[in-house]
Amino acid sequence: MILGVLGGSGLYDIDGLVDARADEVSTPFGAPSGPLVSGRLGEARLLFLPRHGAGHRFSPSEINYRANVFALKAAGATRVLSVSAVGSLREGMPPGDLVLADQFIDKTFRRASTFFGDGAVGHVSFAEPTCAAFSAAVAAAAAETGVREAAADARLTPRVAGSGKRLHRGGTYVCMEGPQFSTRAESLLHRSWGADLIGMTAVTEAKLCREAELCFASLALVTDYDCWHAEEEAVTAQAVIAVLNANVAGAKEIVRRLPNHVAHAAHAVRAAACGCAQAAAAAIITAPEAITPEARQRLRALHGRES
Repeated sequence: MILGVLGGSGLYDIDGLVDARADEVSTPFGAPSGPLVSGRLGEARLLFLPRHGAGHRFSPSEINYRANVFALKAAGATRVLSVSAVGSLREGMPPGDLVLADQFIDKTFRRASTFFGDGAVGHVSFAEPTCAAFSAAVAAAAAETGVREAAADARLTPRVAGSGKRLHRGGTYVCMEGPQFSTRAESLLHRSWGADLIGMTAVTEAKLCREAELCFASLALVTDYDCWHAEEEAVTAQAVIAVLNANVAGAKEIVRRLPNHVAHAAHAVRAAACGCAQAAAAAIITAPEAITPEARQRLRALHGRES
């Protein structure tokens, strides 16, 4: 089993890797955010990329998402966990909580978010943008670290003080372009839509992982209340970093325990049961004779078969 991890703000390395190495890689879509770090965690191999690069050099709009996902897939990953910092749009999802986002609203407009085009048109199903089986394994790993699972309706009510860190199973993530944080009017609008979280990266990774036929899960680390909450200060980079420093250690513990839970899930359920591994099998609508040789080569490298 090969597990890929995309690290976000504050998560620039993974502790405990055995035989760790960092390799510069190239892709048909350019260079990824940095060297691809690989190593063993127990019986699993783990691949790690910090999406913002070493020293946090790339803004959300500057990240080469296609190269990052392609690099993980080419190195053998079958599942990708995206770890990212988010703002909360719900009082019941306070800073410090974790959320396994399972729906997205895409408000980005400056980034490439598909492997198709340029000679081959394709459309994949994205109604359920995350892998339920893989997300369940992430939840099990979080529980092993002592994170308590929140009730299904917990997002709607304030958390009781002193109740400890919680994991919410499910949530709608609005992905904005950034790099600026929301205006108050935007924050209130997103709440009126019924959204739970606001971030700048995960939906692009989710789309590309679906096209690359990778199981995808999004672990969101809540750092702030955006700017809608009347009793809280508007979000600042300094405030985000302060909460992140407390959250990242917990996220690393979840990653360290994740391979065992993924392996257990794979033994319990057929690996292909989720359908992620064949998500692009019928996606292409371009006539075979009209697909350009360049597009055919790119997609063959991505899917390991003729497209």
